[in-house]
Amino acid sequence: MLKRDYMLSLLDQELSAGRFQDYCPNGLQVEGKEQIRRVVSGVTACQALIDAAIVEEADAILVHHGYFWKGENPQVRGMKKQRLQSLLRHDINLFAYHLPLDAHPTLGNNAQLARRLGLITEGGLDESAMPVGNVGRLDSPMSADEFCGHVEAVLGRTPLHVGDPGDEIETIAWCTGGAQGFIEQAQQKGVDAYLSGEISEPTTHFARETGMHYFACGHHATERYGVMALGQWLSDKHGIEHIFIDIDNPA
Repeated sequence: MLKRDYMLSLLDQELSAGRFQDYCPNGLQVEGKEQIRRVVSGVTACQALIDAAIVEEADAILVHHGYFWKGENPQVRGMKKQRLQSLLRHDINLFAYHLPLDAHPTLGNNAQLARRLGLITEGGLDESAMPVGNVGRLDSPMSADEFCGHVEAVLGRTPLHVGDPGDEIETIAWCTGGAQGFIEQAQQKGVDAYLSGEISEPTTHFARETGMHYFACGHHATERYGVMALGQWLSDKHGIEHIFIDIDNPA
């Protein structure tokens, strides 16, 4: 069992949360009970995850996508009111880490995705000390079609691929989630392919016209593993009970 504020300090320190300018507050977003024995983790703090955490008698929920995003309506009404009411009624803490969880070199979304797909990390998409995207290579070259099959087998989701399926791929850049906008940075790195979670209309044209392969593998599907690893880190290092709950999302 950990005290709430001590757990917050552990997470903030491990993820270097104070180093990031983000689109939402990182850390403790909703305060609950002081003593934390059991943590439920999941990708997004949706109502279904909250309801599952209540069934599991969790003292805290740990997510990648929390609340209070820049530009959102600040009124506590409708869906937002229901979510907050559920947390407060059951005295459940909500911890959320966005960019810090993308960038962590071992527990982060990009690091965990690379581990599962067998990607070898050789650097970052940018030159910062904690880049949110990575550059590297496949463990061994394969055709684009073979790589699609490999991704589907690992993630349980068929990727959307732009490019010739017969081309060989060796070098690759990747960034989980809604990171399709980083495709230009990936192209500047000279890689054969770029992988992200989501695709936008211009992404297809950019990939086609530059000759670079692009794989959209799902926002949710690519970001399941960071928060899962972070929850397991809390369990292994600090004795907290941890349960990961995957609320399916096709996006």
